[in-house]
Amino acid sequence: MVQVCLNGPRGGADGAGVPLSPEAMAEAAAEAVAAGATEVHVHPKTPCGQDSLSPRVVAATLEAIRARVPVPVGVTTGAWAAPEPAERLARVRGWSVPPDFASVNWHEPGAEEIAAQLIDMGIGVEAGIWSGTDGAARFAVSPLGPKVLRVLAEVTDPAPDTAEASARSLLSGLGEAHDRPVLLHGEEGGAWPVLRLARRLGLATRIGLEDTLVLPDGRRASDNAELVTAALRIPSGSRG
Repeated sequence: MVQVCLNGPRGGADGAGVPLSPEAMAEAAAEAVAAGATEVHVHPKTPCGQDSLSPRVVAATLEAIRARVPVPVGVTTGAWAAPEPAERLARVRGWSVPPDFASVNWHEPGAEEIAAQLIDMGIGVEAGIWSGTDGAARFAVSPLGPKVLRVLAEVTDPAPDTAEASARSLLSGLGEAHDRPVLLHGEEGGAWPVLRLARRLGLATRIGLEDTLVLPDGRRASDNAELVTAALRIPSGSRG
């Protein structure tokens, strides 16, 4: 499975290819799915380009994307979009148009409360476990572990030469991960080395302008679809 991550916290300064409006996100999602992406992860944004968990903003984004693609669509619940845990929880409770899944970063304050709320609402939870945090240790003892949709193992090491080793260390720290499926991905300079590792290990992965702005050869990617196409050219079991 290759998920496309359309935009992340990036903004207009990161290039015209980063979709910021619901319409642009929907178009980018449609192109990425046509290229082979099987899920969509998106950061809904206010008109000024800021990540938002507002029920109104989330609804507009999901409705626009779902009008264009038939695949599952997920959103972030990152603390940067609403720093206070109580505020994040209130906004999630107010979602009138729920996503298919939502990522919850397990190292962030209030993560378990937000995950529990999502599960109660019938929304799948991606347990975001970041390298360099205590997320794996917290998740290992969480009673919610067996209930999440999957583990989103995020390698935050941006160095191409060390990202794969960081990924292996993160996977080792996850252990059995409550026997949940694992989606492994990296970011910036580590995005492609980690994606290649995920493909070799037969794990789900993701790619998109949230994680990297460049193709494997270092050229600037024109859009999310081009990144998905490049990812799918790396076959499972390949060491290329």
